[in-house]
This record gives sequence, structure tokens and C-alpha cells, in this order.
Amino acid sequence: MNAVIQSFVSGFPQFALQTGATLLLLVIGTAIYVVLTPHKELREISEGNAAAGLSLAAMVVGLAIPLAAALETATNLYDVAIWGAVALLVQLLAFSVISLVLHELPRRIRQRELGAAMLLGGANIGVALILAAALKG
Repeated sequence: MNAVIQSFVSGFPQFALQTGATLLLLVIGTAIYVVLTPHKELREISEGNAAAGLSLAAMVVGLAIPLAAALETATNLYDVAIWGAVALLVQLLAFSVISLVLHELPRRIRQRELGAAMLLGGANIGVALILAAALKG
């Protein structure tokens, strides 16, 4: 039992730092996304717009997937920070491209169309899965 406790005591600081850094990156990425979106999702959500809620939830998941992959492959805090930041930048860039290609989605989300939110969310999560696989590569 002593070895188990010793292992926990020696490994917990690294676990806490890497997990904390990853969660901080998720919060930062989500905040950047909220600022970048042409439709103000937090306001829309507070007004009961389920399409906006679905869209934002899918983006949070879409950001978390590659961050989790970066955390899984990281050997230290610098790996988490560097690859996590790269993952966020690529995912936010992908969102920008998706928004350009599907330019009317923000308007449709403001109009509470769940189909538009599902399409945007699916595209975000799809890109996230590919990015996560590349990070694990």
C-alpha cells in the first residue's frame, strides 16, 4: 500500500499541472470562439435559443477532443501548452473556414434552426476528431 501512496504523491503534481493547463486552454479557446462568432451565443442561449446552445456545446466538445489528445500524448507541461495551443488555433481556424463556406449558418442559428446548429456542430466535431488523430499520430 505504501508504494501506491508514494506513486500518487509523486505523480499528482504533474497530473494537476497538466490537467489544469488543459482546462485553462479549453476556457481560453471557448472564450475566443464566443468572441469570434457573429451570432452572440451567450445572449441567444439566455433568451432560450436551443440552436445556439447546441452550437456552443458542440464547439466546446470540438475544442476538448484535440486538447484531450494533446494531453494524452504529452510528456510534460510544455507539450500540453504547445500542442494544446496548436490544437486550439487549428480548430478555431477550421471554424472560421466553416463559417465562410456555410456563411448563412449564424443567421439561421439566430433564427433558432436546430438543423443549422447540428450541421455547424457536426463539422466542428468532425474536424476535432481528425485533429485529435493527427496529434496522436
